[in-house]
Amino acid sequence: MLVEMTELLGRQIYTPDGRLLGEVDNVVVDVEAAKVDGLYVDESSPMLVEDSRPTNVPYRWVSAVNDVVLLKYFPKRVSVKKGAARGAKSEEAVAAPAR
Repeated sequence: MLVEMTELLGRQIYTPDGRLLGEVDNVVVDVEAAKVDGLYVDESSPMLVEDSRPTNVPYRWVSAVNDVVLLKYFPKRVSVKKGAARGAKSEEAVAAPAR
């Protein structure tokens, strides 16, 4: 099934255990490889991501796309590492397991 990238915008993203992560706000594309690299969520669930920070979900974690996006993997909680975004004007959470 082919889906245009613009059709992904606004779709809700659910974790494997059925928790709502947020909505797709943008699609991250690897132009050189001509493939979707990730799904960008501007306002994520505070239950899943520290401070509801914007999150980029790697597309390899996507299990299915239909009316919603279903993930085959998502960490229990995502937190922002201190100093991870040194020199950056704004920090973003990257979906990675909290330690």
